[in-house]
Amino acid sequence: MSWLPPDEDDDAPYGEYADHAVRQRPNPKANRPRTKRRPEHSDAVIGMVTGVDRGRYSALIAAGADPLDPSERSVTAARARELRNTPIVIGDRAQLVGDTSGAEGTLARIVGLEERRTVLRRSADDSDRVERVMVANADQMLIVVAAANPEPRVRLVDRYLVAAYDAGISPLICVTKVDQADPDEFLSHFAGLEVPVFRTACGPDVRTEHSAPGSESVFEIREALAGRTTVFVGHSGVGKSTLINVLVPDAERATGHVNEVTGRGRHTSSSSVALRAPTPGCAGGETGWVIDTPGVRSFGLGHVTGESVLRGFTELAPILDECPRGCTHLEGAPDCELDAAITDGRLDERGAQRVESLRRLLK
Repeated sequence: MSWLPPDEDDDAPYGEYADHAVRQRPNPKANRPRTKRRPEHSDAVIGMVTGVDRGRYSALIAAGADPLDPSERSVTAARARELRNTPIVIGDRAQLVGDTSGAEGTLARIVGLEERRTVLRRSADDSDRVERVMVANADQMLIVVAAANPEPRVRLVDRYLVAAYDAGISPLICVTKVDQADPDEFLSHFAGLEVPVFRTACGPDVRTEHSAPGSESVFEIREALAGRTTVFVGHSGVGKSTLINVLVPDAERATGHVNEVTGRGRHTSSSSVALRAPTPGCAGGETGWVIDTPGVRSFGLGHVTGESVLRGFTELAPILDECPRGCTHLEGAPDCELDAAITDGRLDERGAQRVESLRRLLK
């Protein structure tokens, strides 16, 4: 209610200048201003990104995912403009619109991404806080190392383990070329981590179900891959692509050799790709997904914090909670409860090994 007297003519004496009476001049460009309302894309089909090649994405639409076409098919898609600042990587579950028939010459459009369960990231170096997303929605990380040629690097494997714990995925270790050297001394560094270890040869007999004498059968690796999405990481020349060619017969991944002078492998895989691995007779299912990544010689962890590493040591959590505030948990840290637990017997020999492994990863 207003205390002002009612105005019989709201437009007087300036009625001709009222807002509702102003004549809108036509837009000389004959277009409308851009609206902020975006389409919902409620009819989008979900597909798994399996390959990235120069701005084009390969996505697999599972059988039954599209009510209009229940068949399984692979489509080629481009990124929508609104996702130009959003990284799209292997393993992402993308929302596809447009022509999703998968016919030759057709192009779909990625308009959104489903929420990622896990994200594997790396940075250029430890001082770089900008991370690069490598793989999304992976369940496991298979760290491939060679027993010899090139020599295994403990610190690089430690970095892979830290990245796995940070991403919330389960690490596995596969040692190749066990017919050339004994990997027991190398594997002793990871005895306290309770990480499953597989051994394979890298000779002609690796293509059979049973590798060289004393090595694990390829069937056991298939058991670990069944029903899961596993990303393969490792140094160049350790045999990742060779192992994938065994697990996925039609993969045809390029393989190279190790330089005899430098002891380094060649970069044969230039991009990541997801491949379906048959796992017949395995308890986890008839198939699994493997993701081959290019070999790296360094793995930056500038984005990882100490709390991320501690996720892989849940049995030490009650002891870590008793540490003083700001404790680094490293060897020589004042009043660290881990040292006290080893001294008073709360941690046995295996627990002491776990503490040693934790401190090595935290360095």
